Amino acid sequence: MDSLLREVLSGKEGPLAGETITKISSVAGGCIHQAWRLELKNGTDFFCKTASLEAFPMLEFEKEGLKGLKKFADPTWLEVPHPIALEKTNNTAFLLMPWLNLSSGDQGSLGTGLALLHKKSSENNLGKFGWGSDGFIGSGPQPKGWGTQWGNFFVNLRLIPQIQIANQWGLEIEPIRPLLQFLISFLESHHPLPSLVHGDLWSGNSAINSDGRGILFDPAIWWADREVDLAMTRLFGGYSREFYESYSKIWPLGALAEKRIEVYNLYHLLNHANLFGGSYKNQCISTIKRLNDLLLS
Repeated sequence: MDSLLREVLSGKEGPLAGETITKISSVAGGCIHQAWRLELKNGTDFFCKTASLEAFPMLEFEKEGLKGLKKFADPTWLEVPHPIALEKTNNTAFLLMPWLNLSSGDQGSLGTGLALLHKKSSENNLGKFGWGSDGFIGSGPQPKGWGTQWGNFFVNLRLIPQIQIANQWGLEIEPIRPLLQFLISFLESHHPLPSLVHGDLWSGNSAINSDGRGILFDPAIWWADREVDLAMTRLFGGYSREFYESYSKIWPLGALAEKRIEVYNLYHLLNHANLFGGSYKNQCISTIKRLNDLLLS
């Protein structure tokens, strides 16, 4: 891989043409791609993801998502890596970005930065929910489409496509149609503004920069109720009290936000069950039962 990275990135036609790569180190990546740190002779470092050509559309969607988030991010509080180049050869895809020094610590800046991103994008929203191209949530599908009615959009273009996939492991849609119909009206009564959301916001897709600012990466971007991001931060944990307090100082959540958390996280549980199986299947079934008891009782 070393020689291929050098050839594609610092070769005559590459984005680092004319530069000398002195060291290439493997770093922790995801299940879809490999990740590398590139150290240049001039002292600049870069981060590069490599994947099979089959995964090229995922890297393309990631690039699109990073550019979208960066457009609305306040750099005082939040860093979103700039996608420098997306390249491919006969059998490998490459996404090149700046190297960021990830750290841990106070998540207050991350909460402030996310709230400002949500707020600025909502003030410049498109008047509709969705995204114009097919995307991915992890390696699962996130269908394209637009809608002006939030409840109808979330149920029909987020939950139902995942439930249809889940039919392969035994989750039937007919018994839960009354719940889905109720969720449409339940979410519709919320009347959220469309905000640009990260879309896959768990602790593994965010960090603190060495300068104290928050960092967001690996997005599954779309225009949605901003609460979908906040809900997912609670699904797998990893976010501090300072994160939520800082967010709320900028833009407090609306009424009944706590009741919407499980509704929004059902999307991610279904996706995880469809991708990984195991205990996620039982979590989906338990969540559906709780929502039935909570909302239809």
